[in-house]
Amino acid sequence: MPIVDVVIPALNEAQALPAVLRGLRGAPTPGFTLRDIVVADNGSTDTTAAVARGAGAQVVREPRRGYGAACLAALDHLRSRPPEVVVFIDADGSDDPSQLADLVTPLLEARADLVIGSRALGEREAGALTPVQAFGNSVATNLMRVFYGARFTDLGPFRAIRWPALERLGMRDRDFGWTVEMQTRALRAHLSCVEVPVRYRRRRAGRSKVAGTLGGMIGAGWKILFTIARVRLGG
Repeated sequence: MPIVDVVIPALNEAQALPAVLRGLRGAPTPGFTLRDIVVADNGSTDTTAAVARGAGAQVVREPRRGYGAACLAALDHLRSRPPEVVVFIDADGSDDPSQLADLVTPLLEARADLVIGSRALGEREAGALTPVQAFGNSVATNLMRVFYGARFTDLGPFRAIRWPALERLGMRDRDFGWTVEMQTRALRAHLSCVEVPVRYRRRRAGRSKVAGTLGGMIGAGWKILFTIARVRLGG
C-alpha cells in the first residue's frame, strides 16, 4: 500500500488542531496507508505541541516564524523515510480533512504529480474566504495563466504531491509565498497539476495570521507577487 504522510504547519492552534487530527485519522484511505501526521510547531506559545502529541501526531519544532519555514522543517524530518505522497493541510479547521482521499487518489492513479484543493471550485461557507483573499487568488492565478498558460483557480493550502516531484522542486520559501512557489515551480518543471474541489469553512477557533490583520494581508499579497516573479526569472 502506498504510504501517505500529512504535514500540518501550526502556530498557536491548540484549540482548532484536535478536530483536524481526528478528521484525518477518521478519513477514508482507499488504496493507501496514512502513516504519519507531522505537526510543524512554528514557535507556538500555547499548548499546540502537547495537543498534537496527545493525539498521536509527531511534532517538529521550527521556532523561526514563517509558514514555509514550518513546512520545510517537516520535510527535513520526513527525509529519513520518505513517503510516496505528502499532503499539506492547515491547522485551523478551515479545510475538511475527510477529503484526504480526494487529493491523494489522482496521484496514485498517475493522473497528476501535484493536486491542489480548490476552494474556488468547491463549497464555501459564508465568510470563509475574505474578499481580500479572493482578490489575491485572482491576481496570482491570472499571472500564472499569463506566464505559464496554467489554469489554476486557487492557491489553496490543502494539497498533495508525490514525494519525488516535491524533491525536484527545490522549495525554499520560508513565508507566505510557499503555496504559490510550489505551483510556479511545478509549472516550470512541467509537472502534471490538477485541481479538485474542496469544502472550505470559517476557521473554528483563533484568528488568522494572514487574513486576520491588515499587515498580514498586505505582506502576504506582496510576497505572492514577488515569488511568482522570482520563480519566473529563474530564482
